[in-house]
Amino acid sequence: MLEGMNDPSHLFGDTAVVFDLDGTLVDSEPNYFKASLGTLARYGVHDFTWADHETYVGISTLETIAIWRRRYGIEASAAELLADLNVRYLDIARADTHVFPQMRLFVERLHAAGVPMIVASGSSPEAIGTILTGTGLIAQLPRHVSADEVAHGKPAPDVFLEAARRLGVTPARCVVLEDAAPGARAAHAAGMRCIALPYVAAQADDPAFTAADLLFKGGQEEFTARAACDWLERSARSS
Repeated sequence: MLEGMNDPSHLFGDTAVVFDLDGTLVDSEPNYFKASLGTLARYGVHDFTWADHETYVGISTLETIAIWRRRYGIEASAAELLADLNVRYLDIARADTHVFPQMRLFVERLHAAGVPMIVASGSSPEAIGTILTGTGLIAQLPRHVSADEVAHGKPAPDVFLEAARRLGVTPARCVVLEDAAPGARAAHAAGMRCIALPYVAAQADDPAFTAADLLFKGGQEEFTARAACDWLERSARSS
């Protein structure tokens, strides 16, 4: 039992937790940026910047590719682009994917307390599984759902609603952790509470974040497992 927990199974009531993956559990955005540079260069795009990449944070890989094809006039099919990007990304991700330390601690505390958890991400199912396995998070987070498996990606609520269905809980029981404004909007649209920790600092004042139930405006630098657990405990007692 964790120090200071007298009865972990009752600390968080009937709460279920839904985690975004990229930028929330793991700092994978630099890896996606590197993979994007390689894929876009293959199709003649050589001026893609980190600032450009930040505009895609929080939307699904398939939606990102659709925008690329329109914006850059790429004639290759979406399937071809996706396959190229996935190969590049997975090669990079297997070698180096960093889990945010406080987020890992938070997952461990929730797991010890028996809280139902699932990952709901815009990444492909293969990418999600690879990251969770490679980082060891799969031990506490064996369940996941990809936006590729639902009709619409974030900011539509589909992936979060499917996550609740797979957990066997109502959306109202769920708390979503999100680093991107589209994900925060999706959580609200799903009727779920939201803990927001903006990955892109300049977006911290976005209404999707300011409307969050708990906002760590400084993102991962401000987030702590203790603060998140304390908020979940207070929420459970007041519900």
